[in-house]
Amino acid sequence: MYGKMYSACLYGIDGVIIQVEVDISNGLPQTSIIGLPDSAIREAVERVRASIKNCGFRFPMQRVTINLAPADLRKEGSAFDLAIALGILVTSGQIILPSDIRLLMIGELALDGTLRPVSGVLSMVDRAKQEGFNAVLLPEENAAEADLIKDMKVFSLGHLRELLYPDGILPKSVRKETDPPVILDSLDYLQKPYPSVTTSSASQIYTASYEDYSDVLGQQHVKRALTIAAAGMHNIMLIGPPGTGKTMLIKRLPTILPALTEQESLETTKIFSAAGKLKEPSTGLLRQRPFRSPHHTISAGGLIGGGTIPKPGEVSLAHRGILFLDELPEFSRNVLEVLRQPLEDRAVTISRARAVHTFPAHFMLCASMNPCPCGYLGSHHPEHRCTCSSSRIAHYRAKISGPLLDRIDLQVDVPRPKEWTKETFSLSSQEMRERVMQAHSIQMRRYRHLPFSYNSELAGRHLRNFAALSSDTATMLQETLEALGLSMRAYDRILKLARTIADLDAKDKIASSHVAEAIQYRNLDRQQNQGEDEM
Repeated sequence: MYGKMYSACLYGIDGVIIQVEVDISNGLPQTSIIGLPDSAIREAVERVRASIKNCGFRFPMQRVTINLAPADLRKEGSAFDLAIALGILVTSGQIILPSDIRLLMIGELALDGTLRPVSGVLSMVDRAKQEGFNAVLLPEENAAEADLIKDMKVFSLGHLRELLYPDGILPKSVRKETDPPVILDSLDYLQKPYPSVTTSSASQIYTASYEDYSDVLGQQHVKRALTIAAAGMHNIMLIGPPGTGKTMLIKRLPTILPALTEQESLETTKIFSAAGKLKEPSTGLLRQRPFRSPHHTISAGGLIGGGTIPKPGEVSLAHRGILFLDELPEFSRNVLEVLRQPLEDRAVTISRARAVHTFPAHFMLCASMNPCPCGYLGSHHPEHRCTCSSSRIAHYRAKISGPLLDRIDLQVDVPRPKEWTKETFSLSSQEMRERVMQAHSIQMRRYRHLPFSYNSELAGRHLRNFAALSSDTATMLQETLEALGLSMRAYDRILKLARTIADLDAKDKIASSHVAEAIQYRNLDRQQNQGEDEM
C-alpha cells in the first residue's frame, strides 16, 4: 500500500515543499524514515506511534517505509510529524481525506496527539501557495500566522482527535482492521475565526513609543545628521566621550523612520518567522522596522548567520531596519570585517558542501564609539583628562578598517554639551519625522519605476542621473576628495548623501551647500588626513 502527503521545511528562510511518501508492506514490524532526515525527524517515529495509539487508532504491525522527497535535500525539524501520521493512517485505510483540496500539512505531535507550533510557517505557506496548494492544516498557534497569506484556506488543530473524530465522539477501544474508515468529506469545520489584522498607520505605531527625541537636550547638529540618515537610509556613526548621549540618540532613531511598505513587511516577517522570533503573529505582518543591537561578544556566525544548516544572523534580522553596534571598536575585528559584503550587496551568501544559502540583509548600520580608549580625547572635561598616547589612540581606531569606514556615510562628533541645563528648545521625534516623511515621499515618486526606493541604494548610471552636479560643484568636490585622499566609494556616498540633503530642502538640483554639508560629515576621514599631515 502506498500513500503520499505534502509537508514543508525551511531552506534558508524560504519554504520548500516536501513529499512525504508512505509505503506499508508485509514483513517484520519496522518503521524507517529515509531522505536525509536529521535526528528530530528520525525520532518522529516514536512520537507518531504514540500519538496514533493514544487517539484510538492502530499503528500498522507491518514494514513501514517513509521517504521524504527530494531525497538529496537535507531536512531538519519536527514539522513533518502531522504529515507522517496522516500518511500512515490514510495508507493503512483508517481515514479518507477530502479529494477536492490540495492540502499542505505542518505540525509537531506530542505523545498524546496534541499539536505543537513550529517555526517558519509563513515562508512554508507562501511557497505552498506559489506551487498551487489551496489549503493548509497546522497547529492552532500557527493559524494566525498562516492566515497572513491570502487565498489559502487555513485549517487548524489543537489535537489530532479533532481531525479524526469530527463528530466529537471518541472510540471506546482501539480501532480494528475490520472497522470502516473515517471519511472526511470536508475540513471546513476546522476553519476558525482568527483575529482581524488591521494595518496600523505609521503615526499610530510611533506615537505609542515612550522614547522621543524631545528627551535629548542639545545636540541639534546630531539630530540634523540623524534626520538625514533616516531620510535616505544612510549608515551613520556617532563619535564622542562617555555620557554625551550617543546610545540614547540612536535608540530613538526608529521613532522617525518611515513604516515598512507591504512588500518590506512581508520580507521582514518571513525572516522572523524562519528564525522562530515571531512571537505575536496575530497582530499581522511586522510594521515597525526591526532594531537589532547585538552585544560586542557576538561571533561572526551570530552576526552574519551560519550553522550546519544555515540560519539567519543579526544582519538578516535587521533587514529593512537598523543594526546598532554600540562601542564599535570593542567588537572583534574579524566580526566587523564580515560586514563589508552585506553592506555593499545587501545580502549574505553562505556556502556549504550541499547547498548555497542567500539571506537578505538590507539594513541601516548605526554605530557609536569613543574617540580614544579612555574616552575623553577632545572632551575638555574639567575633571577627566585624556591619558592616551598617540600610539594607543591609533591602535584603538585601527580596529575599524578603512574599507568598513568607507561604507559609513555619516561620521558625526557628539561633544559634551555646554550649559545643557539651560536648553529651552529640543526637536521632537514628531517634528523630525515629518521632515523625514517629506523626503521619503519625494524618493518614492522619483524611483517609482525602479527596483529601489531610497537614495542610499543609488548606484551606477542611476547615481549619475539623479545626483548630477553643476561644473562648479563637481570641481569643488573633486578638489576636496584629492585633499582628503578619499576613495571613489566615498565619492559616491557623498553624492548620495548630498541628494538626500537636497530632498530635505525640497530641491531638485544638488547645490554646492548640499555637497559641502555631506563632506563635513566625513569626520574620521578628515581627522585621519590631518593626523597624516602632522606626521
